[in-house]
Amino acid sequence: MKIAMVLAEDVPGWGGAHVANLSKALGRLGHDVVVHGPDTARRDGAELYLGDFVDALRARWDRTRPDLVHAHFLRSGLAALLAAQRSGVPVVQSFHGVSATEQNGVERLVGKEAALVVANAEEELLDLAAAGVPRSRIEVVARGVDTGLFQPVGAVARRSKLRRIVSVGEPDNGVADLITALPRLGDAELVVAGTTATGGMDRLAQWARRLDVQNRTRLLGPVARQDMPALLRSADVVACVPHRTSWDPVVLEAMACGKPVVASAVGGLTDAVIDDVTGVLVPPGDLKRLVRTLRELLDDETLQASCGIAGADRVQARHRWQDVAECVDRLYRRFPSTAEAARSGTGRH
Repeated sequence: MKIAMVLAEDVPGWGGAHVANLSKALGRLGHDVVVHGPDTARRDGAELYLGDFVDALRARWDRTRPDLVHAHFLRSGLAALLAAQRSGVPVVQSFHGVSATEQNGVERLVGKEAALVVANAEEELLDLAAAGVPRSRIEVVARGVDTGLFQPVGAVARRSKLRRIVSVGEPDNGVADLITALPRLGDAELVVAGTTATGGMDRLAQWARRLDVQNRTRLLGPVARQDMPALLRSADVVACVPHRTSWDPVVLEAMACGKPVVASAVGGLTDAVIDDVTGVLVPPGDLKRLVRTLRELLDDETLQASCGIAGADRVQARHRWQDVAECVDRLYRRFPSTAEAARSGTGRH
């Protein structure tokens, strides 16, 4: 089957990695996958305009018509639907989370026009249905993890003698709560990676100084994806405690590295973490519960080990790219390829 993957924007590292890993895994199943990224229409570093991207996709698909298009994120879905109108190619849409309420109308439009919508968790399915996407068009496929890169055995980043909490994410997405918890976790340090928001990092640094925990707070900024497993393996606990819905796969990547996780009970995190088995879920914004949970995990090495083993097993059983691609492949096969349609005489509409 000829598959056109569409990623219209430069999303944070995991978005591009998701598309690349899914494409490779589908290729191993025999699909011919072409990824159309921002460089499809952008030249010399210029800003990418949606209309230019649509024109570039349409021109390519006029020359080589795919059997199916799979778009990732909202902007990509808009571009893919507009570009595919003329050829009638079915579009599969992955939103990777539901945006703020004011954009629900656009998500509803894309969801209704797409032939199929793929959600990464049951919570996302419910959010999409609440936004107006027809429930009958939504299927859930677990998020994938590169288990060749993220695994329990491997290099470990250098660390101090303090117990270590690692967090990956945006400064305003719960990291301030972890800094607030540090004064009550006297022999622990917090290492934060993965954000590009310089102003936010400055605010976090100021907050750490105000609480007098600046010597136990390390704000690394962006970390190369190939270096992330070593950082995760250096943790005693990996924390992801946003106040709002989060779809970053860091929790699954930490589990793949055999590390216990503390996560907010929001969005896809409730699907990724089995409470008290692979980690612990805490109510978002509940600082007392967060402190108590972190202290319990940091103090109990047996609990850390059991959660780590269970987490790695869960990822191997449910989130390997091979398994994810097989699920996606079954969805794709609802739509006959051009060659299959020609043999059956049904054509395409």
